[in-house]
Amino acid sequence: MPIDMDRDRFEALVDRALDDIPDEIAALVHNVVVLVEDEPPEDEPDLLALYDGIALTERWGDPTMQLPDRIFVYRGPLLDMCETEEELVAEVRITVVHEIAHHFGIDDDRLHDLGYA
Repeated sequence: MPIDMDRDRFEALVDRALDDIPDEIAALVHNVVVLVEDEPPEDEPDLLALYDGIALTERWGDPTMQLPDRIFVYRGPLLDMCETEEELVAEVRITVVHEIAHHFGIDDDRLHDLGYA
């Protein structure tokens, strides 16, 4: 049975996952906002999260002239796939790390190899 958790508690899990990113890596993340949405776009109902931006490996020009990258974390699908809060904490962590990795230009194949797919 899927877990039930209110939005505030879920957002706290996302915040904790972000706080757990090592300082050396977090210091390299610039101009990125992380947003929690209840559901993904209708055409991708199973999507857990989405990185919307330009990876650091593909950027050029003045970075101050670019809109922030966005990471959307979708609450509904993550709650639906987890049966315990411990499982949800782990899935949120993996999902957040996965999307931050896209910011650094790491693709899904490599993330899968690293256990973050």
